[in-house]
Amino acid sequence: MNAMMQPGLTALGGLHPAVREWFEESFDRPTAVQEGAWPAIAAGLHALLAAPTGSGKTLAGFLSVIDELLRRSLRDDLPQRTEIVYVSPLRALSNDVRRNLSAPLAGIDRRLEARGLPASGITAGLRTGDSTAADRRRLLKTPPHILVTTPESLYLLLTSEGGRGLL
Repeated sequence: MNAMMQPGLTALGGLHPAVREWFEESFDRPTAVQEGAWPAIAAGLHALLAAPTGSGKTLAGFLSVIDELLRRSLRDDLPQRTEIVYVSPLRALSNDVRRNLSAPLAGIDRRLEARGLPASGITAGLRTGDSTAADRRRLLKTPPHILVTTPESLYLLLTSEGGRGLL
């Protein structure tokens, strides 16, 4: 059967096997927005993802970049610095996004372990107006690879010397 006959085969086919296996364990198949987004993002193209709530946009945006970070980590080419910034307009949504990143990262690490490979070490962090001073210091000391933040907090990061160093 060719790729045209199996929805999602092409979109998933370019992912690292551990990422693909995690996805296949977690979901029946990619959504339309995911099928369109993953190849474009993996190719380094700009992408605007417009789809209804619950259609998998967040995972569509993140999975290709998680895949790239994973590949870099396996080559020992992933420095402990912020590589991805996700800006969410709402604090509550920012918390949800960070939690939703935890599941794929943990699942992918389990798939790596099953293959005898080291864990990716990919980290995600959150910076909002609710972040404590200790959380903010921790972000600056050990920057996450993926930072989820709000527009207001991004402004504060961009206008402070320490914040600019993080980014």
